[in-house]
Amino acid sequence: MSKNSIRDYIKIVLELGKARISLPVALSALTGYVLFSGSIGSPGWYLFAGVFLVSCSSGAINHWQEYKTDAMMPRTKNRPIPSGKVSPSFALIVAIAYFVAGSIILGMHFSIAAWAAAVVTLASYNGLYTPLKKVTAFAVVPGSLVGALPPYIGWLAAGGSITSPLIFLVASFFFIGQIPHFWLLLLMFGKEYSLAGYPSLHAIFSENQIKRLSYTWILATIGSALLIALKVFIGRTTMFILMFYIFYLLFSSTIEIFAKKDLRVRPTFFKLNFLYLFMMIALIVDSIFHRS
Repeated sequence: MSKNSIRDYIKIVLELGKARISLPVALSALTGYVLFSGSIGSPGWYLFAGVFLVSCSSGAINHWQEYKTDAMMPRTKNRPIPSGKVSPSFALIVAIAYFVAGSIILGMHFSIAAWAAAVVTLASYNGLYTPLKKVTAFAVVPGSLVGALPPYIGWLAAGGSITSPLIFLVASFFFIGQIPHFWLLLLMFGKEYSLAGYPSLHAIFSENQIKRLSYTWILATIGSALLIALKVFIGRTTMFILMFYIFYLLFSSTIEIFAKKDLRVRPTFFKLNFLYLFMMIALIVDSIFHRS
C-alpha cells in the first residue's frame, strides 16, 4: 500500500469518526474532570483520549445509520459511504474498533461509572436522537441530552457525585446550548434536510419565527452561562472575561433581532459555538488555578 493510500485511509477513518466534533466532546469531558479534580495530569489525558475514541465510534455509527439520506443532500453526499470511498460494513468495523479502543482506555484508568456514562452518551445520540429526527423536527430537545452528558463523564471519572449541583449546573448549560445550536443549523441547511425527507421546522414555522425561537433559546443559554459565571467560577479574572463575552453575545444578538429585524444566522452560530469553547477553556483554567 502506498503512502498516499495510507494517508487517504487515515483521513477517511478520521472523517468517519467526525474528529472535528469528537474533539470538543472530549474537551467537554475533560472540563468535568478538571472541575472536580483541579488538575489535568496524565489521567486527564487518558480521559480525553478515551472519550474522543468513543465519540468517534458514535460518529462512525452515525455515518453507517444515515448513509442513504446523506446521499440525498449536497452537504453530505461526499461523505465516505455515499461517495463510494468505503462500504457500510467498513464503517461499522471502524466504529467497533473506535469503541473497543476507547472502552479499554476508560476501563483501565477509571471507574465503571465513567465508562457507563460514555456508553449512555453514545446511546443517546445513535439510539435516541438519530432515529427521532426522522420522526419529528423537535428531536433536538431530547437529543440535547448528548451535549449535557460529556461533562458528567469527566466528573464521574474524577470521583465526583452524580447528584452534585455544581456539575448539574454546568451540564444544564450544555444541554440548553445544544438547542439553538441545532436550530441555527436547521436555518442554514433546512432545505437540504427536506430533500432527504426529514421533518423540517420550515413546514411548521416561518423563517422569521424560527429565528425568534432560536433567539429565545440563545437568551436561555446566556442565562445559564451567567449562573455558571456567578456560582461556579472562583477566579475574578476568568469570570470577568467570560461575563464580558456573555454580554457581548447578548447585546449583539438582541440588536439584530429588534433593531435590524433580522438575526444573521451564520455569524450567530459561530458566536454561540465560541461561547461553548470559551466556557470549557475558562472552566478548566479557573479550576486548575483555584481548585487544586
